[in-house]
Parts: sequence; C-alpha cells; structure tokens
Amino acid sequence: MVESEPTGALSRRRRGTFAAAKGLSIQPMNEKCSSSTGQLSLIVGRKTDSQPGKVEAAGPTSKSDKKKRKNDINERLSCHKTQESLLTSSSGYNNYRGILNWCVVMLVLSNARLFLENLLRYGILVDPIQVVSLFLKDPYSWPAVCLIIVSNGFIMVALYTERQLSKGSFSEGVGCLFHSVNLAVMLTFPAAVVLLVPSTTPAGGVIVLGTYTILFLKLYSYKEVNMWCREMSVIKAKKLARSLSCPTSHYSNGNDLKVCYPGNLTIRDLYYFSFAPTLCYELNFPRSPTIRMSFLLRRLFEMLFLIQMLVGLTQQWMIPIIQSSMKPLEDMDLSRMAERLLRLAVPNHLLWLMFFYWFFHSSLNFTAELLRFGDRQFYQDWWNSESVTYFWQNWNIPVHKWCLRHFYKPLLRRGFNKMVSQSAVFFLSAFFHEYLVSVPLRMFRLWAFMGMMAQLPLAWFVGHYLRGNYGNAAVWISLIIGQPFAVLMYVHDYYVLHYRQETD
Repeated sequence: MVESEPTGALSRRRRGTFAAAKGLSIQPMNEKCSSSTGQLSLIVGRKTDSQPGKVEAAGPTSKSDKKKRKNDINERLSCHKTQESLLTSSSGYNNYRGILNWCVVMLVLSNARLFLENLLRYGILVDPIQVVSLFLKDPYSWPAVCLIIVSNGFIMVALYTERQLSKGSFSEGVGCLFHSVNLAVMLTFPAAVVLLVPSTTPAGGVIVLGTYTILFLKLYSYKEVNMWCREMSVIKAKKLARSLSCPTSHYSNGNDLKVCYPGNLTIRDLYYFSFAPTLCYELNFPRSPTIRMSFLLRRLFEMLFLIQMLVGLTQQWMIPIIQSSMKPLEDMDLSRMAERLLRLAVPNHLLWLMFFYWFFHSSLNFTAELLRFGDRQFYQDWWNSESVTYFWQNWNIPVHKWCLRHFYKPLLRRGFNKMVSQSAVFFLSAFFHEYLVSVPLRMFRLWAFMGMMAQLPLAWFVGHYLRGNYGNAAVWISLIIGQPFAVLMYVHDYYVLHYRQETD
C-alpha cells in the first residue's frame, strides 16, 4: 500500500510529460466516477517560459467548447440526414447559373460549325456600304429624315390644343376633334409617303413608321392625362377646394419641385416626354439624382457593339438563308419547306434575343440615364413565362402599361368583360404589327396580323392545358417557330411579287 503512491505519482508524471509534448494535459475529473463512466476531460494547456517541461492549465472548459466537442463527436458518429437531391423540384434549389453557362457554351459550339460552313460557302458578306443602301436609295432624296423632322409639327399641334383647352378657348368637343385629326394624320401621312415615294427604302420606312407609332401612343396618353387633370380641377373647384390648376404652376414636395396642371403645358415638358423611354405621360416623372457616367458609357458600348453584331450576323447569316428560301411554295414540298423553316428559326431567334437586349436594356437604359428618368422597369422575367398572357404582359413593359392604362381598363369601365377587352388589346397590337411590316414592304398579306390574333387561342390552350415547365416550353416554341414562319411567308410573297414579275 505504501509503495503504490510513488508508482501512481510516476504514472501521473509520465502522463503529464506525454501531454506536455502534445500541448495538452489529461486529468481525471473524478477518480471515483471515472471507473464507472470511463470518460476523461481534455484541458488545454500551454508551456511556461520559466519551466519549459511543464504545462500551465488554461482553466475549466467553457460550455461552448464542450458543446463544440460534443457536436464534433456527433458528426463523427452520424453523417447522414433526411434531404432531397438538388435537381428534385421539392428541394428548393434554384441556382442553375453553371447549367446556364454550359448551355451557352454548347450553343456556341453547336453553331460554330454553321458559321464555319457559312464562311467557306459564301465568304465574308459583311459590307458597310450595303447597310447604307438599306436606308438610302437616292443620295439626293431623304424622305425618312424629312418625315422625322415633320413629326415636330404634330407635337406642336398637340401642345397648342392643350393650351387652348386649359384657358377655356376650346371646348372639350373642339379639343377632342383637334386631337383626333392630329392623331389620324400621324398614322396616315407617313404611310402615304412611304407607299408613294419610290426613294423610300423598306428599312427607312420601318424606322419612320416606328417613330410615328411611338409618337402617336405618347400624344394620345398626353391628351388623356391632361383631360383627367381638367376633370379633377372641375370636381375640386365645385367643392371649393384647392384644384390641380393652382395659381402657382409649381409646388415643393420636400427637396423636389413638382409641377401641377396647367404648369406642365410647356415645350420643355412635352419634348422631355417625347424622348423619355415611356409611353405613359405623367406631370411629374420619377427622376434619378445624378447621371452615372460609368453606367452611361457601359450602355453606350453595348449599343455600339450589339448593333454591329446585329448588322454583321444579318448580312452573313440571315440573308443567305432568306435568299435560298426565295422560291414559290408550289416549287417546294412539305419536307423542303420545313427544312427551310428550321434553318431560319435559329438565326432569327438569336437575332431577336440580341435585339431585345440591345433595345430594351442597353438603349432604353442609356436614354433613361441621360434624361435621369427614374423608372427603369422596361421588362420583367418574360423568359420564365408559363403562359402566353404572362409573356405579353412582361416582355414589353412600356407598351403593356399603355394598353392597360389607356385601352384595357377604359373598356372595362365601359362595361366590357375581360375576354372582349383582352381581344381588343390583341387586335390593336395586331394592327400595329401589320402596319409596321406591310406598309414598308408595300404589300398587304396580313401574316403579322393573323400571327398576333393567333395568340388568343394559343393563350387559351396553354392556360387551360399546359402548366409549369410545359407552359414555358410552349411559349418558347411559339417564339422560336412562329416568327420565322411569318418571315418565311413574307419572303415568299416578296419573291413572288418582285422576282417573278422580273422573270416574266
């Protein structure tokens, strides 16, 4: 019994020396319960400078350290838990950026062969002089430029009419007549010039008619909003309250200087709205505090780069396919026609996507930044559309806002149901699509009109029978196949109308 003490002390010293080599000391927490539980406590220690062979205890272990060590032990014992695979829809995982990058890489690689084949067969077809000839047939006749300059007259007529209405010189009926005539001439006059002047090219006609169509929608919104302001002024005047046509045409709202009717009837205000990237008029647009030069230069670089890409790919890729498709349909069987359609689908769709980014992101953001226009929601996530209706509501927000504000809701207020109002919106859109295609080409085939009206039964079918990913796939198929089909129809009719006459 006496000799057991140094033996125990020696064993404890050996264990202490071993622990010092590891930077740890191992001590039994309770000798009585250690035999039953078999657990030891690891206490962190450090060597002292005076006695390098000894270990200085760091004190009792904290609760957080004990919890970490317990968790570490539990992780060693158990490495599985109930969870779903990432690609399962119920997992909630939605970060597919790597898969998107893979799709882009595969798309580029799969089309590289087509580009190489195109270059070997046709050579380099990009010609800047040919681009100029698309817009200018006669160097001494510039009808498109002249028409754009003339559009300022319609703007001034709208401003003059609103000023007379605000002063009471015109009645509401006379003012409505002036606006109606002004808007009607805006659509008919440029169309007549494009049709009757031979020096007007199709590309120039599209730009001119697009400009006049945008201005038509803007001035209609300008007329409507000013009329609403006059109605509110009359209502508030009858209640002997302060009206919108206040004595001071401006008022302060915090640090911003707001304008009220009729203080908005100025040339500066109307021309700001004419150039702003919106179709819906307001007396006070949201404004950004400053112009960000870095953002502005990035959008400008994108605009210049993408417009060159669009022109180059059109000349190098699209035009050869279109020229090879210029044969009457009776000379082609169904399989040959389907082959031409599929060949045209991919380049047409890629160019459409590039045009969307160039116009709705780069160009409109550049204009908005330059004018400090605050509302930059020009599009939403139309690529996730699970229905045709969702696509048309989100891919072109300025047009959607105009249709909702000035066409769809007024029809509902007049007692029309939603189906009739929605059909009327598609009819209006179909009219302008045909207007922008048939007039510059100088032929009326109604392919664009029928393509837009076909969206109604397609929207009904997708909305009732296809959901989720199937609906999204149906929307993409309609975009990839529908547009090339309309292009192929116009190409066929253009060939029959012009080249057949020349050969005959």
